[in-house]
Amino acid sequence: MPNPQNSQYTGHQTTTVIGPDTHIKGEMVFDSTARILGTFEGRIVAKGEVQIGEGAACKAAVEGTTVVVDGTVEGDVQARERVQLNSKARIIGDITATTLVVAEGASFHGNCRVGAEAGRSVGGANAAQRPATRTAPQVQAGGEQIEATLAGLEARLNGMNNRREAYNGTEAGAQH
Repeated sequence: MPNPQNSQYTGHQTTTVIGPDTHIKGEMVFDSTARILGTFEGRIVAKGEVQIGEGAACKAAVEGTTVVVDGTVEGDVQARERVQLNSKARIIGDITATTLVVAEGASFHGNCRVGAEAGRSVGGANAAQRPATRTAPQVQAGGEQIEATLAGLEARLNGMNNRREAYNGTEAGAQH
């Protein structure tokens, strides 16, 4: 019989683990934290944190207060607070969260909604009752990633300007 004084059995600290040799299809709902290490197809909803472990493969919509990904998710990921993509994370789907943290090496293909308003939209009916406030999105990334992204954007803008100048030059030459 479980010992109620053992922290493993207190409601908010309980973690349900779906082992690496487990294959599940359907919908799973957790009152606290869920750690997925196996294969899952369907929908995962947790009141607490959802952890998609390294080696896990989920073809699922994933929703939780916080979602931490080290494995693969094919489906939309929604978090009321934070989505964290660690270095081995692979996401194919849309992300909605108040805060997004992306580690170097993570892969993400999809659309992203980040910020206080996005986080409030996660979780259904209560989202419409919350007051709307505007805050800047909170995106954290390594300095090297930000520099590389900015350099890439600068190069694309320069390329667009060069094409526009070439087009305008061609257009002007055609008028003579």
